[in-house]
Amino acid sequence: MELQKINGHSRDDGFDALDGLAENEEFLPHKTTIKKKELHFTDFEGKTSFGMSIFNLSNAIMGSGILGLAFAMSNTGIVLFIILLVSIAILSAYSIHLLLRSAGIVGIRAYEQLGSHAFGNPGKVLAACIITVHNIGAMSSYLFIVKSELPLVIQAFLGEHANTGEWFMNGNYLIIIVSAVIIFPLALMKRLGYLGYTSGFSLSCMVFFLISVIYKKFNIPCPFPEYLYENTTSSHLHNSNMNSTDCEAKAFTVNSQTAYTVPILAFAFVCHPEVLPIYTELRNATKKRMQTVANISILAMFVMYLLTALFGYLTFYSKTPFTSGSGVESELLHTYVRVDPLDVLILCVRLAVLVAVILTVPVVLFPIRRAVLQILFYDKPFHWARHIGIAFALVFLVNVLVIFVPSMKDIFGLIGATSAPSLIFILPGIFYIRIVPEEQEPLKSRPKIQAACFTILGFIFMVMSLSFIIIDWATGQPIKGGH
Repeated sequence: MELQKINGHSRDDGFDALDGLAENEEFLPHKTTIKKKELHFTDFEGKTSFGMSIFNLSNAIMGSGILGLAFAMSNTGIVLFIILLVSIAILSAYSIHLLLRSAGIVGIRAYEQLGSHAFGNPGKVLAACIITVHNIGAMSSYLFIVKSELPLVIQAFLGEHANTGEWFMNGNYLIIIVSAVIIFPLALMKRLGYLGYTSGFSLSCMVFFLISVIYKKFNIPCPFPEYLYENTTSSHLHNSNMNSTDCEAKAFTVNSQTAYTVPILAFAFVCHPEVLPIYTELRNATKKRMQTVANISILAMFVMYLLTALFGYLTFYSKTPFTSGSGVESELLHTYVRVDPLDVLILCVRLAVLVAVILTVPVVLFPIRRAVLQILFYDKPFHWARHIGIAFALVFLVNVLVIFVPSMKDIFGLIGATSAPSLIFILPGIFYIRIVPEEQEPLKSRPKIQAACFTILGFIFMVMSLSFIIIDWATGQPIKGGH
């Protein structure tokens, strides 16, 4: 069986056959004690199916930023948006290729251990810290959505019977309940692969969101009929003299918000902390098989992103009675709510999006726990008490942040502006350059030059994102949209 595995890995892709052998050496039972320790903690025989792996990675890619993509398209135009989205999807797939290639060279399937192999213990700590901080920020942003949106959804369901003073209308109580009843039990799963079912359901909720956006395109006329102006309860009426020219799609658009959409799109495919854990648990794991999982996941999310942005934009175009400037708000669902606050379909969509966000949190938690284990308990065997304790501590910490530090938005913005480019561009490129031996690929070889350019691109994105945040602080006008 071991020989069959070695042979299977040696056929992964067009790279040297020694790659496959190196990747498997760590998992052979007759190796040294140190190797056994890495096997003992880092990896085990994968049991997660190909389809479940796709669900988990797709769910990791899917972020709340999908609600802001129609806004992004309204500020770039259809053609420019598609060009940017295609480019970033290709770059993300290439980034995953660099990670998998580096992992195959050294037989390691942990982001932190790649950092250790490339730069020693400082590299390991740096990678673990970036993953931890980034994913805690992501978990917090998801729970912020639950905290702000769930009370409104409950209020809309209750209608006239709603009493905002009730405990179940308090967002702080609701996130504690959601964390205790849904997130924490799912976070106790021993393997990430077990979350494939919840990831599939989460994606189904987002597909329902997409179908509703497409339906609303043909259900809401443009220009908006007069009754929308007469019956609305909104106090933010603008552009009440809309005409047919306001309902024309633009191929290219450049305005004050255009540059801000580039980082939003750049981080639309962030899933890199989850790639290697999913690779670890993939059944019959090979680099080629995992790259296929990544490519299918990225393609599926690309289609969903594009259709959501396109039909959301083609519904509201550049003007509505409710907004000045761009017709699409930074969060698409809010635009529908303002058009018809009592729309039952949109109410169900809001609930579905909340479910999708909640079910994404446990998937994001797994890489953080793995990073903590790599740093503090690297040579320890699996233990349920440790597994549960770290999950509880992480869920508790995120709840505390969301409840008591509501002004963390700017800090999370800084974190995202530095950690996301590091995880997508900088670390994969640097690891590849450092880990792949010069005997196989000299520094001046095309693959390493491409990796170096990829790393430089990451620094450019980081500088751009930080610059926009500083401009926002200086002008007092926050960036709209998000990941």
